[in-house]
Amino acid sequence: MIPIRDANPSRQTPWITFGVIMICTAVFLYELQLGRHLEGFLLEYGLVPARVITTVTARRYEVGQILPFFSSMFLHGGWLHLIGNMWVLYIFGDNVESELGHVQYLFFYLLCGLTAASIQVITSPHSNLPTIGASGAIGGVMGAYFLLYPRARILTLIPVFFFFTLIEIPAYVFLGFWFLLQFFSGAFSLISRSEQYQGIAWWAHVGGFVGGMFLLHLFKGVSRKASKRW
Repeated sequence: MIPIRDANPSRQTPWITFGVIMICTAVFLYELQLGRHLEGFLLEYGLVPARVITTVTARRYEVGQILPFFSSMFLHGGWLHLIGNMWVLYIFGDNVESELGHVQYLFFYLLCGLTAASIQVITSPHSNLPTIGASGAIGGVMGAYFLLYPRARILTLIPVFFFFTLIEIPAYVFLGFWFLLQFFSGAFSLISRSEQYQGIAWWAHVGGFVGGMFLLHLFKGVSRKASKRW
C-alpha cells in the first residue's frame, strides 16, 4: 500500500517537517558525490549495532560513538529510500507538528529516532551493517498520527492482482497494517538468514512507532501542564 495524501489539512506551516526533508535531501546529494568514499562515510556516520555493543561493553563513551545515533537518521541508501521516507513524512508529519508545535515536534522527532535506533541495536547486537534512514523517526510520527487522527482518511494506492486502484481508508487501518507488516517482518528476520530481511531495520520501524505513541502522551502532558501554568 502506498499513501498518496491524507484528507487532514494542517493548521500551520510545518517548518520542522520541511526542514528535515531539506536536510535529508542535502545530505543524500552529498553522498552521491562521494564515489568510492561513500562506504566509509556510511560506516562512520551510520549506526553499526555491533560497534555500539563493543563500545558499551568496553565502557568507552566518546562523542564519535554517540553521533551515529543522530547522524544515521539523516542518511539514505538510494533515491527510492529517500523519496519514500520523505513522502511519508510529508503526509503525516505536518499534522503531528501542528498538534505539538514546532519546538516540541523537533524534540519529539529526534527522540523517536533515538528510540528506533536503540531498539535496532538491541535486536541486532551482532550486525556489522550500518543502519541508516529516517524511517525509525518517521515511524514515531506515524505512531503519533495513529493516536491523534485514527479516522482521518488516507488516499492509498493498493495493488489488486495486476492492477492498482486508489481507495480512501481510515488512518488506523493503513497505519495498523503498516505496523503489523513491520512487526511480523522483524520477527521473521530474527530466524531468517535472507539478506532481504536482514538488510532492513524492521525493529527500528517497530520501536519508532511504539516510541512515538508513548512520547506523544509525554509531550502532550507537558503541553497541558504548561498551559495550566500560563
